[in-house]
Amino acid sequence: MENMEFGRVPKENLKTIDFALKSDNSLNARVLSEVKSRNEQVHSENEWKPNVYVGCPEWSITEWKGKIYPGNAKSPDFLSHYARQFNTIELNLTHYRIPTESDILKWNTQTADGFKFCPKFPQIISHDKKLRNADPETGEFCERVLDLGGKLGSSFLQLSPFFSPRQFPELEKFLRALPARLPVSVEFRHEDWFKNDRIWEETLLMLQSLDMGTVITDVAGRRDVVHQGLSNSSIMLRWVGNDHESDYDRIDAWIHRLKQWVAEGLQDIYIFVHISDNILAPELCHYWIKKLNAELQLSLKEPVFFPKTDQLSLF
Repeated sequence: MENMEFGRVPKENLKTIDFALKSDNSLNARVLSEVKSRNEQVHSENEWKPNVYVGCPEWSITEWKGKIYPGNAKSPDFLSHYARQFNTIELNLTHYRIPTESDILKWNTQTADGFKFCPKFPQIISHDKKLRNADPETGEFCERVLDLGGKLGSSFLQLSPFFSPRQFPELEKFLRALPARLPVSVEFRHEDWFKNDRIWEETLLMLQSLDMGTVITDVAGRRDVVHQGLSNSSIMLRWVGNDHESDYDRIDAWIHRLKQWVAEGLQDIYIFVHISDNILAPELCHYWIKKLNAELQLSLKEPVFFPKTDQLSLF
C-alpha cells in the first residue's frame, strides 16, 4: 500500500505549519504565455478548456469495498471499478518493478478511453543507479509505458532525496536521452534545488527546453517542495492531506491558484491525493472535483459512493 511518509508531521504539530502557497516562480508568466499563444491559434477563448485529471496513488485498497467499489468486488477487478470512479491513477507500482507486456494489456483492457496512467520511473533507475548506467532498464520501462498509447498521461521521475544540483549534468543527460514522445514530469526532493534561485531557474529552463513538466508536492513538513515553478503546459500535483480541518482550506487555495494558471494558459493538470493509508482519499478527491467543476466550469465526473448499510441482526 502506497503511504506518503515524505514530509509528514504529527497531527499535533500542524498548527505550526504555514500552508500558504508561495508566489509564482518568475518564469511562470513566460512559460504560460507561450502556451496560451499556441492555444489561441487553434481554439477560441470560449471553446478552450484545460485537461484535468484527479485520482489516487493506487487502486488496491480493500477498505474501498462498499464505499466506491461494490461490496463483493474481487481484487482482480479493482482497477476496472476504480476507473469507473476516477479518470487517472498515480501509478506507483511501476516504481517497484517494470511492468510486463501482460500488465500493459490488462491495464488497457480494464480501463475506458480517456483514462490516464501516470507511471513512476522504477527506483532501480532513479534511486539505486541514480540515473547512471541505467540504459537497459530505462529502455525497457519507456517501451512498456509507451504501449499504453492514448492512456499514457505524464510519467514522472522522482529523484532521490540525495540527488542534488551537483548532479545536474547527469539529470540533463538522462532526460535528453528519453524518447521525445514520452511525457515526463520531474519531482525534486533535495533541499539544495530550492535554496539558490539561479540553480532552480536554470533547472526550470532546462526542463522547458525539453518540454518536460514539474511535480509539485504539497506536504506539511517540506514547504520548499511546494515550489510553484512551471516549465511547460502541465502540472503534476501530489497533494498530501493530514485528515485535519486545514485540508479543505489548502484545497481551496490550490483551486484559486490553478484557476489563475488556467486563465494564463495552463493546459494539463494532474492531481493525486494522498492521505493516511489512502482510505479517505476518495472523499478528498470528491471535494477537489466538486470545487474544480464549480470554479473552472468543468464537468468532471464525481465519484459515486455506495449507500452505507447497517448489518441487520438475525435475531
